Amino acid sequence: MRTIETLAPQAGQIDTEGLRAFDADGLAWYVTDPAHPWWRRRACVVALAGRVPEHRVAGLIARVQDPRDVDEVRIALLDLLPDRAELLPWLGHEDRRQESSYGVSAAILKARGLLGDRSAAGELATLAAEPWPRLRAIGEAGLDALVARHGTDAVLADVGDARPEGRAFRVRMRHRAGQDVTDALADPDRAVAYLAQSLLTDPDRLRRYLGEAPTAEAKLWAAYALHRLTGDTAETRAIHDSLGRPRVEVDGLDDELRGVILQEYGHDCEEQSDPRWRVEAICAEPPAEPDEDEQLRRATAALTAAGLTPQPPVSCGEDHRQGGGTYHVIRFGRSKDGSEISVSTLGRFAGSYEPEPAARAALESAGFRWIDRATGAIRVTGLCVYYFGSREPLDIATLLFYWQD
Repeated sequence: MRTIETLAPQAGQIDTEGLRAFDADGLAWYVTDPAHPWWRRRACVVALAGRVPEHRVAGLIARVQDPRDVDEVRIALLDLLPDRAELLPWLGHEDRRQESSYGVSAAILKARGLLGDRSAAGELATLAAEPWPRLRAIGEAGLDALVARHGTDAVLADVGDARPEGRAFRVRMRHRAGQDVTDALADPDRAVAYLAQSLLTDPDRLRRYLGEAPTAEAKLWAAYALHRLTGDTAETRAIHDSLGRPRVEVDGLDDELRGVILQEYGHDCEEQSDPRWRVEAICAEPPAEPDEDEQLRRATAALTAAGLTPQPPVSCGEDHRQGGGTYHVIRFGRSKDGSEISVSTLGRFAGSYEPEPAARAALESAGFRWIDRATGAIRVTGLCVYYFGSREPLDIATLLFYWQD
């Protein structure tokens, strides 16, 4: 006889189809008992989609409302019960703002939207503007539900356009209605302008807009969107030239450093980045890619010749035992802890947390460029790069020696 336990023997080993065919009352009863493993209860919630026994609803709602229950189960239950109006007073209560789990908070907002609570519109718009795709999708789902129930104009009025999040929602609604959103390329918030360019599909309209755009930044967004549609680098370069080749000037960022950073990060920078970086990255000739193996051999040989007894190089991912990035680590020295240097994969750049004068002299004699603290601390303004949850401009050292788990 098949049981819930045999259909879900371990976390990650779930017979989804088997649970969907299992007795709905048995699944619901299992979910209401928090003594059972949370991952098995969550699988049962998913399997209950579209067939919740009415007499079990109160018990399932009790699990949603219990802050001691596991967040993943509560979130799944909120998705399971999107039409239960009796949840709305609890969902809208001010105590819900004290929810410690961001995932539960987002699920509560979505549920309010699904139940037609227009007072959630502003917060849903904020969620829909999140850089995290999962959270953005939750916010958009809540807003879409409000629009379906109350109409676009009512929800637009609730959200307003004073905040960038509200204007982003307005751009999406205008685009959905088939309206031209090219004018939003001039929005003062770069995330809104980025959204607008991502929605545009008419190259000829963008070419016309280049002559009427009210700001230089709007022209750059138009050029960026046009290149996205056509892939015509020659045309983009001609537009860039006509605009005077604008670029973000950063004191201390010379052409060698600028070239490798631009090539590595300029093409896929974050939404709030200055469009000058984006268009420059399209137009610039990429620097020659270094031969990483040869570079590491040369660095190791230089350290060996200097009597520093280097160990074999390891990638930053191997050194951290997870993730990856843009440098290798070479440890050296005879002490127990030893010392270490970093060699960038982006070019002839090396550096270290400590001054390491002997290693520096050896590597510079071998043609490497040492990135000292002063140079490494220079922040590359306007170029927003993802780094451990943040999407802000980073300094030169972090960009050359980048690691992400």
